[in-house]
Amino acid sequence: MKWNDRIGRRLKLHDLHVLLTVAEVGSMGKAAERLAVSQPSVSKAIADMEHTIGVRLLDRTPKGVETTAYGRALLRRSMGAFDELRQGIKDIESLADPTVGEVRVGCPEAMATGLMLASIAKFSDQYPRVVIRVTAANNMAHEFRLLRDRVVDFLVGSLPQPFTQDDLEAETLYHDRPYFLCGSKHPLARRRRVDLAELVDEPWLLPHESIFSAYLTQAFETNGLAAPKLGVRVGGVGQCPSFQCRQTPNQSLACRTHGPALADWRRHLEKPHGQPGGTDLP
Repeated sequence: MKWNDRIGRRLKLHDLHVLLTVAEVGSMGKAAERLAVSQPSVSKAIADMEHTIGVRLLDRTPKGVETTAYGRALLRRSMGAFDELRQGIKDIESLADPTVGEVRVGCPEAMATGLMLASIAKFSDQYPRVVIRVTAANNMAHEFRLLRDRVVDFLVGSLPQPFTQDDLEAETLYHDRPYFLCGSKHPLARRRRVDLAELVDEPWLLPHESIFSAYLTQAFETNGLAAPKLGVRVGGVGQCPSFQCRQTPNQSLACRTHGPALADWRRHLEKPHGQPGGTDLP
């Protein structure tokens, strides 16, 4: 199949857009309504593409239409092509006026309410006409698809080591050290050193889908210990104020917050190693 003879001159972006819409709504009639065109024009666009490529792209079913394997293959590449075109328009707009545009970033919730918030404030002061969109990406190892699907321009967060994504680039911004936190009246709070074995049976308060949870499990397993049991699993640090610790011995390794979660977390995390209330993750 030669590009000039079969594709370049006959396959139209408009027809690809029609196919994308039909696949999304599952009906040529509904696609016609969404596109504000007649149903025969939608049918003709699909038929022209099938004739040009030489394969069937859609199957008719009692419930409507659905894509064939050929149609799904074409759709995957078409979405990438449309994304590139959209990015091309944005690049042109940025060249015409570098002070406007959009930046899309993915990061964990805890970072979005702390480090990222400060960075956005400084950036916005310098580029007030640039729109910044932040997408939740709590476990970086599971969120690379956001980059590959072009949902975000870049990700910020903890990365698994070693970094083995050949199609992506990573840059180290800083080295972070996670800490264990417990109530001030817990028996372990004033210990200068705590072994992992002492923490196996303690209940934990951990964010859902956090890379820290993976590091925690790895640290225990590396030392030949069972993964710690979870007392409470929360959606993110924003939910921590709902779980007030009563400071009883059986409530350890939980978040004690009395106000904005971020302020309390930062206050604890800034404690140097060895002071009551926190210990390093080995």
